Amino acid sequence: MSVTIALGLQCLSLVLRVDAAAVFAHFMVQNAFSYVQPDWAADIAVAQAIGIDGFALNTAVDNYEVSKYPDAFAAAEAANFQLFISFDMTYDWVQNDMVSLVQTYANSSSYYKWNGKPLVSTFDGDADAEDFWAGFKSALSNAGITISLAPAFIDFRDPSDAIQMFGDFPSIDGFFNWWSWPDDVAADLTTATDLAYKAGISAAGRTGPYIMAVSPWQFKELGGENDWVEQSDELWKYRWEQAISDVKPDIVEIVTWNDYGESHYISDINPKVNLGDLAPNYVNGFDHGAWRIMAQYYISWYKTGTAPNITKDQVVYWYRAFPKAIACSGGDLPRNSDFPADAVFAYSMLTSPATVVLTVGDNSMSFDVSAGVAIGSVPFSTEDGQLPVISIMRNGATVKSGTGAKAINTSSCPYYNFNPLVGIVD
Repeated sequence: MSVTIALGLQCLSLVLRVDAAAVFAHFMVQNAFSYVQPDWAADIAVAQAIGIDGFALNTAVDNYEVSKYPDAFAAAEAANFQLFISFDMTYDWVQNDMVSLVQTYANSSSYYKWNGKPLVSTFDGDADAEDFWAGFKSALSNAGITISLAPAFIDFRDPSDAIQMFGDFPSIDGFFNWWSWPDDVAADLTTATDLAYKAGISAAGRTGPYIMAVSPWQFKELGGENDWVEQSDELWKYRWEQAISDVKPDIVEIVTWNDYGESHYISDINPKVNLGDLAPNYVNGFDHGAWRIMAQYYISWYKTGTAPNITKDQVVYWYRAFPKAIACSGGDLPRNSDFPADAVFAYSMLTSPATVVLTVGDNSMSFDVSAGVAIGSVPFSTEDGQLPVISIMRNGATVKSGTGAKAINTSSCPYYNFNPLVGIVD
């Protein structure tokens, strides 16, 4: 079957900025157990190459994770890379330990400052009352450190709760909206939460920043309540475009650099990271590195307000290795398993008009694409063991072509896996 669909460059409004926009990636320090300074330096170099300004260091209680900070900051200082602390408040942080950690690193040349003040963020933390956060800031102030506090209070997702949140927590300066996936619905994520909480900062007379999470995927298969997938098929594209054209946040935070267990990593899979017993079943062999090509394009656009010129024909593609209805011998069928489309997705970045052809077994679809970026897809074939083939054609000739690294298996499945493989034709 062959279908021709015309796709053009999506035109987004240009964004004019007064302050420099910044992009960070959420870094799970728990996955740095084996890291020494050269490992930090290697990750930093990869991140800097695509325009990421720094890492938000998601840090659990004062255990081995804090012991990784000296190497992290040494590597960051050598590379002029920025870091800030993101306390993981799902753990039992003691306020004095939090104060001590900020005191130790706030004056580093690589500690990120917002409005001249060290930025501190969190994952969760709204269960701690205002007195806790006011006391935290006061203790730092008494030590001569005035911070900007922009937590991710994850219970605050409803746009109508924005005013209440800022009223309940007078000590917070900004907000990090963690929610970068749809909320258990088979529909695209809207910007309603972003716009409400961004506006709430100004309405409450706070100084910010507003931090918007941008994420490529969400799938977890770690047993029991930790088995779910969210509708993410085209999320990586449209969420960036929401940031650029609609929300215009002070900071974009990519969720994540290296949270392998939730399948939203954009770093390469690091063999030094212990993934535990279950995550390797759906992470190993499922590379996401090519998503950084898209990130580089959108980071430049977000920072400059102008879509960058495309100087090389490329197609980034992603697909799952198993159809959603297949019965697997390991794991559990995740919540929302019917949401993803059984399809191969292709994001083209073209220097001039061309035809992008996507083929999976007996299914073939062609897309006449203008210069710029566009997205298309082709459904899985009913034939077993088919490898996707992605081609760029001009004037009837194949310019570039590539084949997916994993076949789509429709007959057997060892473990429920909704994590995509991401590849590139370049």
